[in-house]
Amino acid sequence: MILLALAVAPGLAISMLIYALDKYDREPLGLLLKCFFLGMASIILPLVVQSGALMLGFSESGDTIFNTAFFAYAIVGFSEELAKFLVLYLYAYPKKAFNEPFDGIVYAVMIGMGFATLENIAYVAKYGMGTGVARMFLSVPAHGAFAVLMGYYVGLAKFLPQQKDELLRKGLLVAIFFHGTYDFFLFTGNNLFFFGAALVTLFFAIRNAIRAIKKDRALSEKLHENNYFNEDDNRGQS
Repeated sequence: MILLALAVAPGLAISMLIYALDKYDREPLGLLLKCFFLGMASIILPLVVQSGALMLGFSESGDTIFNTAFFAYAIVGFSEELAKFLVLYLYAYPKKAFNEPFDGIVYAVMIGMGFATLENIAYVAKYGMGTGVARMFLSVPAHGAFAVLMGYYVGLAKFLPQQKDELLRKGLLVAIFFHGTYDFFLFTGNNLFFFGAALVTLFFAIRNAIRAIKKDRALSEKLHENNYFNEDDNRGQS
């Protein structure tokens, strides 16, 4: 039970934080829970892709830096962020409750934390408490930061239809870039230099995520001041 709590707590804590930051027009809890569990289910796609890549001879510890980079960006980063993006775009994006730019961040984080929580359970069950503690401060916050960055652009895309395709593409690519870069440095070698480079990548991802949150919250405040939100609006929750 302790290991399970250790694995689940970081994802829930980040989810609750983002929910608390959604100050003016919070999303239906039922819809958020569905996004969280769909995020868990989305892990199937990267498992299939990564298993296939391993069967073809690709691995995180490639013979060359190019092979390692290919696995980090094109296999792991792409498959995992694409899986989360598909849930965000196909399920959450069309909902009536998705009615402000900040909602892109909220739904993306719920999906990302569902994914990260299931992944975390698997790692902690296999490697134990030390891995759980390390992932609490590294991998789970990394998934959270990647989700915020993706959600920021997806949120803008819904309210800037003339730039929709460009913003959706940018949201996915930014998440893949940071995810792939973070993994690339971790995959490249078990030494302080590359571990430090991974931490620097995580730092910039979190810093940009915080900026994205601040921008969207400021926009939500302006919308609220202009009476954009209608308390009597019957928002879709299904």
